[in-house]
Amino acid sequence: MSGVGAPGGSLRLSGPELRRLSLVLALSLALHLLGWGGYAAGEKFGWWRQWHWPKWLPRLVAVKIKPPEPQPEQPLVFMDVTQPSTEAPKNTPYYSSQNSRAADTTRGDKAVPQLNGKQTEVVKTETVPRPDFNKFQPSPPSPPSPPPEAKPLPVTKPGDLTLGKLQPTPPQDQQRPRTLKQAREQQSHRLPGVEMKQDGGVERLALAPSFDVKATAFGAYDAAVVEAVTQRWYDLLDSQQFAMDRSGRVTLRFHLNYDGTITDMTVLQNTVGDLLGYVCQKAIQDPAPYAAWPSDMRREIGANYREITFTFYYY
Repeated sequence: MSGVGAPGGSLRLSGPELRRLSLVLALSLALHLLGWGGYAAGEKFGWWRQWHWPKWLPRLVAVKIKPPEPQPEQPLVFMDVTQPSTEAPKNTPYYSSQNSRAADTTRGDKAVPQLNGKQTEVVKTETVPRPDFNKFQPSPPSPPSPPPEAKPLPVTKPGDLTLGKLQPTPPQDQQRPRTLKQAREQQSHRLPGVEMKQDGGVERLALAPSFDVKATAFGAYDAAVVEAVTQRWYDLLDSQQFAMDRSGRVTLRFHLNYDGTITDMTVLQNTVGDLLGYVCQKAIQDPAPYAAWPSDMRREIGANYREITFTFYYY
């Protein structure tokens, strides 16, 4: 008895199956093209923005974040203002407690004034000697002068016109300051230093040269800090009578905290030796803690500390 074997399986598609598969692929491709084309057409003509979707239907919302508008750069270098102005400059790297506009004694086409000083490191428009407060001594009281003898007034007739001559006011002796505090109040707050040397010449004319300087909310605070550090630096140099036979710079970076304390001080550059570098550190640390930040200053800074870079020049 012979058996009949079953035919072997085959992976080749028959004609009807191949036609059905081609139809499914064509239909899928047509649906994808239709969906993408409809979405692109809706974006182009704004159909989807005008369409009111049902509340129950979940939606995909494309959120476009508007980039923040660029803020004007804050000036970074403090400068002592000697010629204040009511008008603030637009762009300048210098700031202070008062505004100042660039001006010069001779007209030019540059952005900085012409200066004829003796140094090229510190931006300063005039030479200001360091005040010597030891010279302010109380003057001895002068003896009282006798009262002037009264003279009879001239007799005038009714109807006569007379020209009155004002009697000159006797000059009064200016009282000398009796304390160091009074001496500081009578003098201006200009920082001592040597005028800078540079080529320049700006369009604005003035009796004295000046730079573009912008007043900030912390300009007055920084002016007091710079004045305190400068005074302490000179006092330390005078007290030890250092041999000023070296020239160079010391650059320090530190955190000035909102409560006036100093932390995280580091030396970025020192070309005058460890001893003079230590004097610069003491000049910053000794007057601390400084005054606490005013509310508007703390609000503008938006942090609990500022990173300050202070440079001392020996020349």
